[in-house]
Amino acid sequence: MVSERLPTREQALQFLRESGCSKNVIRHCEAVTELAVEIAKACVKKGLKVNLELVEIGALLHDIGRAKTHSVHHAVVGMQIAKTLNLPKSIIAIIKRHVGGGITADEAKKLGWPKDIYIPQTLEEKIVAYADKLIEGSKRVPIEKTMEKLSKELPPSAIARIQRLHEEMLALIGDCQCLP
Repeated sequence: MVSERLPTREQALQFLRESGCSKNVIRHCEAVTELAVEIAKACVKKGLKVNLELVEIGALLHDIGRAKTHSVHHAVVGMQIAKTLNLPKSIIAIIKRHVGGGITADEAKKLGWPKDIYIPQTLEEKIVAYADKLIEGSKRVPIEKTMEKLSKELPPSAIARIQRLHEEMLALIGDCQCLP
């Protein structure tokens, strides 16, 4: 049975450790969380409705699947781990939708993933996916650096989705001081 109560920050960190995430993955998740919360607060300042707690806990847990794999499949593995932990659907959605600018239905099918939606839908999902693109290891990096690096591994259509996510976030928060 999936709970709708969000775990606390301490519980989320415990889930990462118990699942087997390395210290580096946990540091990355903490860095993404810090930036995601800053972006979420910038959205709130602009009058947007954002669940700050969901952004914080979702960002902390977004890479829980890296306990088992560092491939693109960490999103689906993370979703499965989250389900076994009875985490809320809102957290599971952040975990499964944070990769790149999202994974299309065709891409998911080619990857052998269960039929589902893997493109960020809610503002909270988009904030976490975006913050993740601005953190390399535990350091903030410009989106251009991330796109340049990913363009060596991903098709142009995937890079275009990341670019659209970037443009959407900029349109929402403007040139926020929090962005690298």
